[in-house]
Amino acid sequence: MNAAVPGWAGVLASVSLVALTVVVAWRRRLRLGREITFAAVRAGLQLAAVGAILLVVFKHTGLVGAFGWLAAMTLIAGQVAGRRARGLPGATVTATTAVAVGTAATLGVLLVLEVIEARPRVVIPAGGMVVSGAMQFTAVVLIRLRDEARTARLQVEARLALGLSAADAFAPHLRSALRTALIPVIDSTKTVGLISLPGAMTGLILAGVDPFTAIRYQIVVMYMLLAASALAVLTAARLTERVLFDEAHRLRPLPDQSPI
Repeated sequence: MNAAVPGWAGVLASVSLVALTVVVAWRRRLRLGREITFAAVRAGLQLAAVGAILLVVFKHTGLVGAFGWLAAMTLIAGQVAGRRARGLPGATVTATTAVAVGTAATLGVLLVLEVIEARPRVVIPAGGMVVSGAMQFTAVVLIRLRDEARTARLQVEARLALGLSAADAFAPHLRSALRTALIPVIDSTKTVGLISLPGAMTGLILAGVDPFTAIRYQIVVMYMLLAASALAVLTAARLTERVLFDEAHRLRPLPDQSPI
């Protein structure tokens, strides 16, 4: 057994950290004890189920199963990101398409250039990181676009009245939403290794891989996440811009309140 990987006894011991979190929440009267416990139990069960499924995928299904797994993750990610932007027309379809474009383009380039191996054991973890990053930033840009369409309606309609096209009238708000969505991933790329050691690099080092080998892999991962997030955000913004306006270049009405 690899000494760097905790055994099941270590996993059980780590439950004490969850208990500590519950005690802190209880002492501060946050009323979050039940939610923390549920989240911890759910995470453990989900990961155990995923581990069992991955064993089957790795041994019996090959790349077909790997890409099927990524397709399922993309659909789930689209649902999650779409729910965050509730009230925006076609939010779920837009989010799913954006995540799919970012994931397919990024992984496709890495596989074609043979930067990563075309094996399920490589494709699934790498694809999972891409889908997760694309989902997060797609949700951010969709929320921002929805809010901009609500709060800046008068400015947009004034530009439309002056004869500007829908794209030109909404352009300043589109750029603002894109900047808001992309700045976090740009900042995390700039500070990688200075503030924290990212997950992929940490996992490889814990597994006994040479640090310079782990660094090479982490560089690829960071560039992969940066590209996937940018492509997903740009795709989501483009599709949202189309559904916000009708054929006559009029801004569609949106609900005043949309729960997140």
